[in-house]
Amino acid sequence: MRIRRILAAVIATAALTGLSLTGAATATATATATATATTGSVTPASVTPGECTDGGGTIDRSTPVLPTCRGGMYDGQTVD
Repeated sequence: MRIRRILAAVIATAALTGLSLTGAATATATATATATATTGSVTPASVTPGECTDGGGTIDRSTPVLPTCRGGMYDGQTVD
């Protein structure tokens, strides 16, 4: 009887550990997919001045509404 209780406790612990590992793996996979989509082909609507210059562009302040990043990775994006 005692062995059954111990075995049941071990199985329950393993099951709970497996669930938490599965949840962590799913959360990690989702975060990685989101980060890949964000940094991959999707271009942000606006960038910071640091992102513009780090991406190889320059800030064009002559535009009427908002400054624009010219050249580099964020060419044509507004700077805010």
